[in-house]
Amino acid sequence: MNLAPSDDRQRGFTLVELLVALGIFLVITGAAFTLLGTSQKHYQSESQLLTSFQEARLGLDQIVRDVNDAGYPPPTFVGTDLTKFTSAPFAWSPNYPATPCTVDIACITPGDFDIIIETNPNPQDAGSQVEWIRYALQGTTLMRGVALKQSGHDPAVDAATFFVPFVQNVVNNSPTLQIGQFQLSAAYPNVFHGNPVPIFTYICDTPTTALPPPTLCSAALADNSPANIRDVAITLIVASPLPDATTGQPLLVQLTARGHRLNPN
Repeated sequence: MNLAPSDDRQRGFTLVELLVALGIFLVITGAAFTLLGTSQKHYQSESQLLTSFQEARLGLDQIVRDVNDAGYPPPTFVGTDLTKFTSAPFAWSPNYPATPCTVDIACITPGDFDIIIETNPNPQDAGSQVEWIRYALQGTTLMRGVALKQSGHDPAVDAATFFVPFVQNVVNNSPTLQIGQFQLSAAYPNVFHGNPVPIFTYICDTPTTALPPPTLCSAALADNSPANIRDVAITLIVASPLPDATTGQPLLVQLTARGHRLNPN
């Protein structure tokens, strides 16, 4: 029996081999974490865009419902309490409702980014009364304010007192530089056409002219009055709070709808 120690030894890794293996591992790990970070950014931006889209969709539906109900109960309602019936489907200031005005020209409201709807949204409630519902774009937030109609009061002032944020990240009236950036983006070639995009566009009845109704209010001549507004086209352009992780450009969603006033003047 040979009990002499053997000179055979099991070879291990050299220092160079360990450094190479470590370098490869770090490269693969770094690439994986980079991919994970990019995926997380994509998820966050897409998730926030979806949230903005859902918020805008709900807001758009509410505006359409309010426009549909505008002018209820109509002035033909029997009674003397002005808080129980509408003086006009769409309120305005100054001097509401004694002095008539022209849509987008001589009124604070209604305008491209500001509208006041006069209606009773709860007619089934015997104790309810007419309300002024105002939507106004302030910066990138579409505000909504609801105030009870009161004789001798200014609807614009009263409703603004109760403003609350309604839809966030609305970019219809973005600065010219930002609109230019949107126009340069291949993803949104038809969103902006060199100017801010009105949220509200008005279609008027034309009872005193030969124009076929309904007609764009700015072309309705003598009938270009809030009292004659029949339809309101609504456009909301909403941006995600975070830009796209790849392009660095904001993600946009454009929603459109049309409210049709059902109640007579």
